[in-house]
Amino acid sequence: MAALLVFAVFLIAIVLSVPIGVSMVLGASAPILLLEKGGSMMQLLNNTFSGANSTPILAVPLFILGGVIMAKGGISKKLFNFFAYFVGKLPGGLPCAAILTCLFYGAISGSGPATTAAVGSMCIPFLAELGYDKKWTAGLVAVAGGLGVIIPPSIPFVLYSLATGVSTGDLFLGGILPGILIGLFLMIYCVVHCIRHGEDKEQIHARVAELRSGGVMGFIRLFLDSFWALLCPIIVLGGIYTGFFTPTEAATVSVFYALFVSLLIYRTIRVKEIFAFLSESIKTYAGLAFVLAFATAFGRVLSLTKATKVVETFILANFHSSFTALTALVFIFLLLGMVMDTGPAIIILAPILLPAMQALGVDPVHFGVILVCCLSIGLATPPFGLDLFVAGNIAEEKPMVIARRAVPFIVAFLMALALIVYVEWFSVFLPNLL
Repeated sequence: MAALLVFAVFLIAIVLSVPIGVSMVLGASAPILLLEKGGSMMQLLNNTFSGANSTPILAVPLFILGGVIMAKGGISKKLFNFFAYFVGKLPGGLPCAAILTCLFYGAISGSGPATTAAVGSMCIPFLAELGYDKKWTAGLVAVAGGLGVIIPPSIPFVLYSLATGVSTGDLFLGGILPGILIGLFLMIYCVVHCIRHGEDKEQIHARVAELRSGGVMGFIRLFLDSFWALLCPIIVLGGIYTGFFTPTEAATVSVFYALFVSLLIYRTIRVKEIFAFLSESIKTYAGLAFVLAFATAFGRVLSLTKATKVVETFILANFHSSFTALTALVFIFLLLGMVMDTGPAIIILAPILLPAMQALGVDPVHFGVILVCCLSIGLATPPFGLDLFVAGNIAEEKPMVIARRAVPFIVAFLMALALIVYVEWFSVFLPNLL
């Protein structure tokens, strides 16, 4: 009874458009106030403060801040030029360069909307000038921007780690191959599309020729210009996996590295702008911080009321294999991704569903990768896909217009997702190897 009351109050609040954090408070308080089960209000408050007073949680705002600084520092353009140098003259080469930029920029920002904004603000107008349809290009960037939450360092993986206790480093490693696979499927579609519909080869070759001018020396100049941007994920991830610093310390390193590169190397930002970056990061994190604080209290109440056990019993009684359970959950995750933000969805779903999936033999890293990949598609699906709004603002088009042009990219993403879900190797190979 107490477990059902928690879920009922929480879901009713969500349906009534009550903010996620407040819905969690109401759901956690209901069994305490109405049934005197699930602990006491004082325990609820103590769990809330202990949830906020956590060192690992600091990684989230710091990665957000590092991503903001990198975005304002114009790092995406340097990455795009580097990839365009190699693939620009191939069929669909420049759209593929945009996807590669999203893939690599995700290793800097850890955020889907940040990746979409940084890459889209440069790529959408540039590709439109070369004759590519602006709506199609915006759809490309909106979907590819979702790679920003899969490629490490990923903010959603940090949240999944906080909610479940699974190693952040293992999750980061687990996201590498799936992210590359999704990027590969998106690029295959771009090549097929450009071969079928044609490109303005003359303009494209002229732009790529500008990048390749100067022969070997031209490449050296381009490489040196891109070097500091390319080095960021190597420093952050290399430091984590060599044991030099923790993921939280890596987030701090990413902020100082972003400041160093943007202020002193590229000189694309000024010291007086740093306060504005801090303000933007705080606004982005504020709502999520409230949810994170109550997530611990909510999870504690779920545990005391045996709500997680109820869910586990239900899943094990109705699904007798991981294949069928994952298939059902993938559909649920895809639907939730359309209406719920990635962070709150992970904080709520992960601790409830993971025990049942582990009982069915699903690796916790693999389950985390599936959850994040499914929810990342939601960033580019209506009605609330945040990447659609970001790309739509850049292209000066309505989000639903961009959503229609994004459909083929979403199909390509789903094809890659099917492999990720049913072939565990993609998620667990690197964590097991290292």
